[in-house]
Amino acid sequence: MTDSVEAQDSSYAAARLRLLTQEAQSGPPRRAALAALTDQWLAALATSAAEATGTGGFALLAVGGYGRGELSPRSDLDLVLLHDNEKSVAALADRLWYPVWDLGLALDHSVRTPAEALKAAAEDLKVQLGLLDARHLAGDPALTSALRGSVLADWRNQAPKRLPALHEMCQERAERQGELSYLLEPDLKEARGGLRDATALRAVAASWLADAPREGLDAARTTLLDTRDALHLATGRATDRLALQEQDQVADALGLLDADALLRQVYEAARRIAYASDVTWREVGRVLRSRQQRPRRRGLLGLGRTSPAGHAPERVPLADGVVEQEGEAVLALAAKPDRDPLLPLRAAAAAAQAGLPLSLHAVRRLAAAAPQLPVPWPAEAREQLVTLLGAGEATVQVWEALEAEGLITRLLPDWDRVRCRPQRNAVHRFTVDRHLVETAVRASELTRRVGRPDLLLTAALLHDIGKGWPGDHSEAGEVIARDVATRIGFNPADATTLALLVRHHLLLIDTATRRDLDDPETVRSVAETVRDTSTLELLAALTEADALATGPAAWSTWRASLLADLVDRVAGALDSGALPRAADRDPTAEEERLAIEAARTGGPVLALHAQAEPEPEGDAQEEALGVELILAVPDRPGLVALAAGVLALHRLTVRAADLRSFDPIGEGPIGLLTWRVSAEYGALPEAARLRADLARAFDGGLDIEARLAEREAAYPRRRGITPPPPRVTVAPGGTSQTATVLEVRAHDAPGLLHRIGLALAGTAVTIRSARISTLGANAVDAFYVVGKDGSPLPSARAAEVARQVEKALR
Repeated sequence: MTDSVEAQDSSYAAARLRLLTQEAQSGPPRRAALAALTDQWLAALATSAAEATGTGGFALLAVGGYGRGELSPRSDLDLVLLHDNEKSVAALADRLWYPVWDLGLALDHSVRTPAEALKAAAEDLKVQLGLLDARHLAGDPALTSALRGSVLADWRNQAPKRLPALHEMCQERAERQGELSYLLEPDLKEARGGLRDATALRAVAASWLADAPREGLDAARTTLLDTRDALHLATGRATDRLALQEQDQVADALGLLDADALLRQVYEAARRIAYASDVTWREVGRVLRSRQQRPRRRGLLGLGRTSPAGHAPERVPLADGVVEQEGEAVLALAAKPDRDPLLPLRAAAAAAQAGLPLSLHAVRRLAAAAPQLPVPWPAEAREQLVTLLGAGEATVQVWEALEAEGLITRLLPDWDRVRCRPQRNAVHRFTVDRHLVETAVRASELTRRVGRPDLLLTAALLHDIGKGWPGDHSEAGEVIARDVATRIGFNPADATTLALLVRHHLLLIDTATRRDLDDPETVRSVAETVRDTSTLELLAALTEADALATGPAAWSTWRASLLADLVDRVAGALDSGALPRAADRDPTAEEERLAIEAARTGGPVLALHAQAEPEPEGDAQEEALGVELILAVPDRPGLVALAAGVLALHRLTVRAADLRSFDPIGEGPIGLLTWRVSAEYGALPEAARLRADLARAFDGGLDIEARLAEREAAYPRRRGITPPPPRVTVAPGGTSQTATVLEVRAHDAPGLLHRIGLALAGTAVTIRSARISTLGANAVDAFYVVGKDGSPLPSARAAEVARQVEKALR
């Protein structure tokens, strides 16, 4: 008998070696063949051992990875010897385990009765997960079948308790091991998006509570398993960490070009698994919350937020065609993605600004149905992209959802070259594409420092786009950035600025840390490159955002101080850039006609006009979105606050505005407000209703504050992000000879301009003119104000007004 067992062991060892050294057979076929070969060997061992020891009531089970048939060359054999209180089971176990050890194979084993196995599963989640994949190898099949049935039944019954524990386990592991898709030496099993997470998704599916999005998931799992197989053969060890020194050999074994190609393939797989995990755990959360919120009904599983009476889940509008439902941004019932090319960006921006994930169903509908955007993009499309980029941390999960379904590369084809591209630099924490998104996240915190937050956020997204091409990435990126800027609808001047920012995004930090700042030539050279103070402030903010997104080693107090010193010196060498002045142009014929009518009638007069797209050479801040609304009304204190409040009540978003006052017929000043507005969602209001509400507001018959409060109470706006605080500053002297210029930079929100108008009215200053711009989700407004005597404010008074307005906005 001993000779027979030894012959079986030798035969198995030889066959195993042949299987592992056959280059023609790899991947799933080899894993399946190795599992089948091992099954046959262990079954023969168990039969011989049972006959030798006289053991009857037992079963040998493969569990865990071996139970799933996922035997990599150096994988452990996960085995359970199940017995029905057999006294001879110890002798049987010895005859099973020792041959395995003698062949040098790793073994994870246990010997239990069915009751002991169920008890261990109840006490240890990892044991229960392993038993979910139990597979019969030898002995009494009835023992295996009974245990499997009990384990599955317990798992499904305990799902409300066990699944949150499993989710917590996955999160803790991710915190320890990091994200597989960004690590230069990733752990293929333990890191987020690795094989452990794929196994967790199988367990969720087995609970019958939820299931993962299946498309691409099996292929991603196979990629990681194939990589682990090649790693085991390359190292001769049971390791899951893809170390740098093994990557070239593993890539060669898998038929890939080089280690970078290997990492990109691994990263793609990890992202698919990580995204599927995010979607699945959200679904689990919704199901469990639903069970807690209302009684279960036979044959009905409730999902999401409902009214106490069990009505349909609440749907709260977020944007045109987009609503919030059950903690996700979803498409409205009336949305028509096949007719609305702007809907993907609008949905993404609305989701990110609300701090919500974009639902899987919505993303897939958009990917399948939404038509291509025209080139160049409409102004609204660009605004929505900037709004998405400016949402801070909430941008990441929405961007990942769009990437998972191919929408990012459809919108920005150049993105494909940097997607999942590794950075072989220890300073960088992320792949190139995630670094670009992370830089935009960091830049969103710095938007109050710049006059063009849209250019800052776009430059952040594009600054390393050239890393997908050979040669100097800054030089390649300059060309790509100009092309992308033109594609998404920036005018030539802005495209040139973006190209400059990308080409020189390392200029300031390299100069500050490597050059003598006391040398006038150093400052002169930088000043000649950046051209003006507006570009300088953009480049300084981009430099800081880039460093913060790179990693802790790339930014420090010392580096920040050197950068600030250089920026101050260069700013001193440049001419001060004046803010645009709203009163430079004369009224149009229509504006003058409306002003004359308002002067004669004493009431508000308005006109609404649809706006065409701007000419390519136009000023970006003059581009129109939605419609133009011209309002003429006798000037009075608080005019801006009243008019803006009425627009907010009608859910009109102010994209840009010129506000000024003049006397058309010598009978008193007329306030002329030229607005560019768009509907927050739904249709534009009727002109007659808008005019009536304006008249009531100016007559004191409309309580704007109360109406806005009522609307907010009825439809509370979810704010999932924490934008940078508002900033109100006094423009430097020389910006205007006739007024003090206050610049307000804040996060756009319904009623913002109304609140600014109230705050200014509360300081007893007069708004002579104003320039209003909304760039993405950022408001950049300039107010030309004077005192009671009609003169610019003294410095101390101007600073105090700025402080009061900023305090009111906070």
